[in-house]
Amino acid sequence: MSGKSPQMSLRLATFNVENLMNRFDFSGYRNELYQDRALKLYDIADEREYRSLEKARAVAHTDDARQLTALAIADTRADIVCMQEVDNIEALNAFEYGYLFKMTGSGYRRKYMSSGNDSRGIDVAVMMRDETADGQPIEFVRMTSHAHHTYEEFDLFNDALAEMEMQPHDRLFKRDCLEVDLTVAGRPLTLYLVHFKSMGGGRNGVAGREFTMPVRTAEAKAVRRIIEDRFGRERSASKRWAICGDCNDYNERIVITGDQWNGYHFDPVVEKQSSLDEFLSDGFAENPVARLEEFDRWTLFHTRGPDERHLCQLDYILLSPSVAEANSATLPEIIRNGQPYRTVFPPGREAERYPRTGWDRPKASDHCPVVIELDLI
Repeated sequence: MSGKSPQMSLRLATFNVENLMNRFDFSGYRNELYQDRALKLYDIADEREYRSLEKARAVAHTDDARQLTALAIADTRADIVCMQEVDNIEALNAFEYGYLFKMTGSGYRRKYMSSGNDSRGIDVAVMMRDETADGQPIEFVRMTSHAHHTYEEFDLFNDALAEMEMQPHDRLFKRDCLEVDLTVAGRPLTLYLVHFKSMGGGRNGVAGREFTMPVRTAEAKAVRRIIEDRFGRERSASKRWAICGDCNDYNERIVITGDQWNGYHFDPVVEKQSSLDEFLSDGFAENPVARLEEFDRWTLFHTRGPDERHLCQLDYILLSPSVAEANSATLPEIIRNGQPYRTVFPPGREAERYPRTGWDRPKASDHCPVVIELDLI
């Protein structure tokens, strides 16, 4: 007999589910940026009327949207799903039981999350099955929130952050870096759940992505330090870990020009700078989505109208060198069937949409789930 342990497969997914809430968000009454476009069509007399209309709008929209979200998760066939934009554990339980359970049977019985720093209260979360499809047990060991860390604590405050009116004592993670320790068939695996600062709109003549880059760069540096402090700088490469979530940044994109009448054009562009460089430039982690063909790597269709459209990857499962090497021939999957019809697909790569998907909404999410099947050796 060989003395080697048998290989064991685990399907790991990440998905920004876009505002999975169990409360009504009335902030749009005072902040136009948060006000739904349907309500902008009406002359609303006061806050009481606004609240009444917002409740009706949200309820009408939710059922179709969450059926599509559940379909996208079901299609990942994942054993563990890392999620972003979850309101609280009650919302996640209601969604899993009311929607996902009907599609996946026994479902994801265990769910874990912690309150982070997001001003709207949307957090990262993880849900998992009791065992893999092969019958191997998945056991939760512990989780650690890093939401409390500051720029000063990690020695990451700099002039670029000061120009953004940040302070050294400000919390570093705009949501959290939630560290989740598991064992799968007795083998340890640590997940780092993240949702970095959004790009936002431009300011002072600087595009949104560039303006907010210092924040995401600091977040990426902090995640790396947390991992290196945990495992040791020299030993981290040999450990089983993955960074999962919405990094709100990309190192390449596909710029879309043209229109549906005269034809679209798709031009790949490589960015000069990205906060992801903190993970990828020296081999600290590997992005397995980069193994796909360049027109198949995107997880989000960005548009601000016909003059600004592109496809890019914002959603990542970044693998430690040891996990990446053990799965060097494995290709991840990106589930795009829940994308709205406004999403422009490269020719020959269109997805069959789920029933009742709309032009812009309902949809599964503005993001696509990413899933990879891993052998933990």
